[in-house]
Amino acid sequence: MGKFIIKTTKTGFTFSLKAGNGEVIATGGEVYNTLASVKNGIASVMKNAPEANLEDQTVEGFQTETNPKFEIYKDKSGEFRFRLKARNGEIIACCESGYVKKDSCKKGIASVRKNAVDAPVIEPEPDKK
Repeated sequence: MGKFIIKTTKTGFTFSLKAGNGEVIATGGEVYNTLASVKNGIASVMKNAPEANLEDQTVEGFQTETNPKFEIYKDKSGEFRFRLKARNGEIIACCESGYVKKDSCKKGIASVRKNAVDAPVIEPEPDKK
C-alpha cells in the first residue's frame, strides 16, 4: 500500500506519494504555506487521480482531454514525464524523475491511480525544542 509523506521545508510544506515498495512515484506540484493547505493538495490528488483522463502530448495531433487529467510529455532531455492536473487546471502532482520509455511512464501513472486512493498521510514530526 502506498502512502503520502508530508515534509517541512524552509518555506512551507511539500508532499510525495510513495508506492508500497517505498519508491517515490509522484510529488506535489507546489510548496504549500500551511499544513492544512498541503493536506488539501493531497486530498485533491486522492480525488482526481483515479478518475483523471489521459492526454498523451507526445503523439502528433493528440486529442486534448478535459480536466482532471494526466498529461504525458517529453522533457528537454527527451525523457517521458507526467503531471496530474485538477479540475481547475492546476498541476497537483508530477513524477519525480523522467522515464526512458513511455510504457514505464504509463505504469507510473497507473501506480499513482492505484496508490493515491486510500493511502495514509504521514505528517512531519513536530519540532522538539
